[in-house]
Amino acid sequence: MPHPVDVHVGKRIRHRRWLVGMTQQQLAESVGIKFQQIQKYETGANRVSASRLWDIADALDVEVSFFFEGLDQENGDRDSVDMIPADLLGDKEALDLIRSYYAIPENQRRRLFDLARVLSDVA
Repeated sequence: MPHPVDVHVGKRIRHRRWLVGMTQQQLAESVGIKFQQIQKYETGANRVSASRLWDIADALDVEVSFFFEGLDQENGDRDSVDMIPADLLGDKEALDLIRSYYAIPENQRRRLFDLARVLSDVA
């Protein structure tokens, strides 16, 4: 049975890969492994070594710490995160929305963000 930390790290790899629009094959080629190994990492079936996680972080343009973010919330240390579904980034529609949001020019994105905050305060 996979360790919960390995599953979490694998999910974060998959989420970031989806967010940047990279396939498993592309990520595998950039770190010098087979795509089946990426599949195993993403499901938590195989643990990611420190050096391999470093290479994956470099390929996905994030800090290594990115893969451990949210681990405390997953283990029961929840506060305002209760309103967010546990696997929000596992939802393809949510990832498409995020990708589209960041494709909007900065000044328009700020205005959209402000509008969303106002609407969420009203609800």
